[in-house]
Amino acid sequence: MKKGRGVVDGINYINDTTVILCLYAPEKKYVFAIGDYCDWQVSDDVYMKLTPDSSRYWVEISDLEPGRQYIFQYLIDGSIRVGDIYAEQVSDPWNDKYISSSTYPDLPAYPDGKTSGIATVFQTAQQPYQWEVEDFDPPAETDLVVYEMLVRDFIKAHDFKTMTDTLDYFAKLGINAIELMPVSEFEGNSSWGYNPNYYFAPDKYYGPRDTYKKFIDECHKRGIAVIMDMVLNHAYGTCPLVMMYWDSQNNRPAANSPWFNAVCPHEPYCWGFDFNHKSKDTQNFVDSVNSYWLTEYKIDGFRFDFTKGFTNNGSGGNYDADRIAILKRMADKIWSVKPNAYVILEHFTDNSEEKVLANYGMMLWGNLNYNYNEATMGYNENGKSDFSWISYKKRGWNDPHVMGYMESHDEERLMFKNVSYGNSSGNYNIKDTATALQRQALAANFFFTVPGPKMIWQFGERGYDYSINWPCGEDNCRLDPKPPRWDYLEDWRRRTLMYSWSSLIELKKDQEVFKTDNFDLFTNYAVKRIRLSSPDMSVVILGNFDVVEGTIDPNFYFTGTWYDYWTGDSVEVTNVNEPIQLAPGEYRLYTSKKLQTPDFVGIDENIQAGAVSDFSVFPNPATSDLHIAMHLKKEATISVLIYDLQGKVVKELYNDKISGGLKEFTFNISGINQGLYFVAIRSEGLQVVKKLMIQ
Repeated sequence: MKKGRGVVDGINYINDTTVILCLYAPEKKYVFAIGDYCDWQVSDDVYMKLTPDSSRYWVEISDLEPGRQYIFQYLIDGSIRVGDIYAEQVSDPWNDKYISSSTYPDLPAYPDGKTSGIATVFQTAQQPYQWEVEDFDPPAETDLVVYEMLVRDFIKAHDFKTMTDTLDYFAKLGINAIELMPVSEFEGNSSWGYNPNYYFAPDKYYGPRDTYKKFIDECHKRGIAVIMDMVLNHAYGTCPLVMMYWDSQNNRPAANSPWFNAVCPHEPYCWGFDFNHKSKDTQNFVDSVNSYWLTEYKIDGFRFDFTKGFTNNGSGGNYDADRIAILKRMADKIWSVKPNAYVILEHFTDNSEEKVLANYGMMLWGNLNYNYNEATMGYNENGKSDFSWISYKKRGWNDPHVMGYMESHDEERLMFKNVSYGNSSGNYNIKDTATALQRQALAANFFFTVPGPKMIWQFGERGYDYSINWPCGEDNCRLDPKPPRWDYLEDWRRRTLMYSWSSLIELKKDQEVFKTDNFDLFTNYAVKRIRLSSPDMSVVILGNFDVVEGTIDPNFYFTGTWYDYWTGDSVEVTNVNEPIQLAPGEYRLYTSKKLQTPDFVGIDENIQAGAVSDFSVFPNPATSDLHIAMHLKKEATISVLIYDLQGKVVKELYNDKISGGLKEFTFNISGINQGLYFVAIRSEGLQVVKKLMIQ
């Protein structure tokens, strides 16, 4: 190899007409680099020279056309055809034909008839992406609210260009980090991405590389970090690292593979082919993958899939010193490249091991799906709805490094189970959609407020109620595409849920009390409580997860005036332990200083519904009498109802058939407690809603 060229493994761009290709392939006999530039013919010009250490092969390809996309492969020992694992773009004979030009313009055609299998692409004279945000400072771990999402299912266009156009939605919700399910090349087009094959190339099903960079850039402009879900536990069969060293007799990686275990050592948790993380070659590869995305794409960190498998010591979740050493080494390398990068593990081992990793600076997924869902469904016996394990203090960790969540891509959706299996008592039925949505708001009060980073799964904020196994209801449909249901935002009840989540997210980010280490959770019974205190403010949160009325000792920190965040009401506390009675599903969030009551922006949008084309309420705020004027397009039966913030009907004001045209009514609302409510006019199965403040 020519000295002074700074050649590394993969594609080395020397100038606009020259590249050097370098392949790490110990124990191989000979290699040719074939491609468009030689019409896929073997010759001395594309024969790769061996380095003195006999581990790498290299060749210089010159006289290239600047800016042209060249497809190429390595032909190893006369029979193995693979692309370059370090390439930024692949050419797939099976799947590229189904990617539209609108998703990926100018995709080069695969060289049918000239080679076989996946190939890769290089292109000289590329114009580098011009970053608008060169040095992004990601949110502190304590402030993190991560939105996990699958691009394929979030928008029908399934591309980063459209995702970029949708970022105002995330800004409105208030999240400050987006975690993308795997977007590096995977087998097929429509996938969750946990079947990776090429680690340096964004999957073309999501669009060109620069559109991904633009997405990240625009996220950073909005203060939103971008986290990549990275799969380094395993790779699938079309990965060149697998194919280069293959035991065809036993249909598994060969014993001399530099990167893979011949047999997965942690059954039954095995997918694809298992990386041997004890191997120095694997460690070098892992470091190169992580460094690449941190520098080339300016991502802010990683969520690593199934790090429990980063060991050769079996499948157990017990303390594993080897696994800890492997992960610490990887994290140290990441932080040497980007000191403030997030390192998030899907680990799920014994707490003694997770504690070591958390105290070292890594965040770990905290799956509380079961407990929160039992709570939202109204099943609290034997402590099954106790979600206190979301607290890092409960785990005995030094720092708030539990990435707690009620849902991730892997769990059944809370709303689906609410409406399918929810508990009931008398007229209170959690299977009712309005009640089920209210239970999601209840749970959110006990989720976002717990100190430490939080994660939500896409569309949880609008009460997504499709099963994870839709459409067939069985596990074999789990990976099938799901409808995004953006129309859910036309339902005022779902918009109310979204704005309640948004309000809690803003509280978490803005108020120092939600970063305090002075807090306690009382969550092992149906009626639950969280208390938090800081020098600036104290907070007491109460909620009834039962299906009948219940009482709880609020255990206020002190007597005096406390404020209900959701209604703006004040309460004079003379006895800190005087029980408070809560209706089923009811919640209170008391603060020791008055905060601005959430506005629920958008709830009173004038949306045409059924026979009602317009209506107004006055005065607003109201005291004893409420005047309502409405315009009906035709004769219809209408109902006029007042709802509280929990979605419960407080009073039905009217229910009768009336003729079309302008109608005016006056209703007496004395007896309804002060606070924020919603007035709804229902006709033909639809509702139009406006906010109402009663004083």
